[in-house]
Amino acid sequence: MSFTDKLDALMAEKGINKSILSKESGIPYTTIAGFYTKGTDNVKLSTLRKLSSYLGCSIDYLADDDNTDTPTTLAAHFEGDEYTEDELDEIRQFAEFVKNRRKES
Repeated sequence: MSFTDKLDALMAEKGINKSILSKESGIPYTTIAGFYTKGTDNVKLSTLRKLSSYLGCSIDYLADDDNTDTPTTLAAHFEGDEYTEDELDEIRQFAEFVKNRRKES
C-alpha cells in the first residue's frame, strides 16, 4: 500500500480531507497536495512526525510501502496492564461508538 493510499485511508477513518489534515496537523496544504502529484520520495522526517502524531500511527507505517499492518494506536495509553484480544476489541468498539456519536452531533 502506498503512502498516499495510507493517507487516504487514515483521513477517511477520521472523516477529514486534505484541507483539514493540513490545518490540524500544521503541514502546508501544498505539501500534502504535492504527495499526490509529485510523489513522496523526499518526505521530511518532521513532516512524517507531524502526520503520524496527528493520524495516530507510526512513522514506519506511513513511510514503508511494504508495511500494510493496520495501525493499532489507541488514543488512550495503558501502562502496565495487559488486555486480552476480546477486551481490546471492546475498547475499539467503544472508540467507534464515540466517533459515531460525535458525527451525529
